[in-house]
Amino acid sequence: MQDNLNLEKLPNFPISGPSAWYSNQMEDNKNWIYYLSKSEIQEIKQAILDTKDLQIIKLNASNFILPRLKIKLKKILNDLISGRGFVLLRGLPIKDLSMEDVARAYWGIGQYIGSARSQNANGDLLGHVIDLSKSVDDPNVRIYQTSARQNFHCDSTDIVGLLCLQKAMSGGASSILSSVTLFNEILKNKPEYLEELSSPFYIDRRGETPKGKKPWYKLPVFCWYDNQLTTHFTRPYIESAQRFNDVPKLTNKQICALNFFQELCERKDIQLNMDFEPGDIQLLNNYQILHDRKEFKDWPSGKDKRHLLRLWLCTEESRKLHPIYLNRQDSIKIGNRGGILVAGTKMNVNFEIT
Repeated sequence: MQDNLNLEKLPNFPISGPSAWYSNQMEDNKNWIYYLSKSEIQEIKQAILDTKDLQIIKLNASNFILPRLKIKLKKILNDLISGRGFVLLRGLPIKDLSMEDVARAYWGIGQYIGSARSQNANGDLLGHVIDLSKSVDDPNVRIYQTSARQNFHCDSTDIVGLLCLQKAMSGGASSILSSVTLFNEILKNKPEYLEELSSPFYIDRRGETPKGKKPWYKLPVFCWYDNQLTTHFTRPYIESAQRFNDVPKLTNKQICALNFFQELCERKDIQLNMDFEPGDIQLLNNYQILHDRKEFKDWPSGKDKRHLLRLWLCTEESRKLHPIYLNRQDSIKIGNRGGILVAGTKMNVNFEIT
């Protein structure tokens, strides 16, 4: 396991640029919302027809052909990697499409951003974010399988995509924030906490342990490498790692630093809230954006549950990662990293809930 001896010191100055933003700036200028045009929608529908003889898992940017939309997707990818770190793409006509065709379209669009990565021990490349009535108190349950609030966190991949199929009856708003802004605020208000936040924490794998690895891994919240700030934050997983006998107890300084980090996450001027509409695709850069989902209530019938499709994507355009990230995954090579792999994992694409 990589130790923290070679971790670089965090900068002692605020980080500027488009990655450092506040919610009012994004609410005043919503150029982070992209809309699918009629011609782009027609292009998607044609690509669906042209690839009917191919399995979804076989689709890529070479055979799911989107000559107009690919120009917009290239700009979106640049926004994700070199800009504010998030976009919302609106207008996928899911009501006109079968569930399989929705999955085909979403997967095909995603291939222009990056290659899909496994999201769990089952090897699911296309994830279903839906309440399965599981207990949030079970340390092996992932919170997306419940209706509870998720709290701000990062996923184990370069880019996360969420396609809204069905809204909840109430609640369930998506909240995002800039981890660069969090860093700047901590530097300004509580710089003494940065030492703790730039040192590794023990983090629970929640039962999804790769072969030869411990059921936990060590990563800092903030990591400065190659002149970029990379963030990894999952407070519930840090806390549930305390159940392991070989994991040291959190110190008071660590707890205070984590508490202040989370206090900042709750500031209204820092978090940006958005309500998804069916057909919306949200894309986030996991290294600079934290995301949260508010608690929600589904419709009484149980038929129209809140339902999102998720993609974890690895892109050739992403940043370098510090070798300490090998604690979490087997590769940090750009274009070939991220996701969850355990012994015997077989990759699959299920467009129906199984």
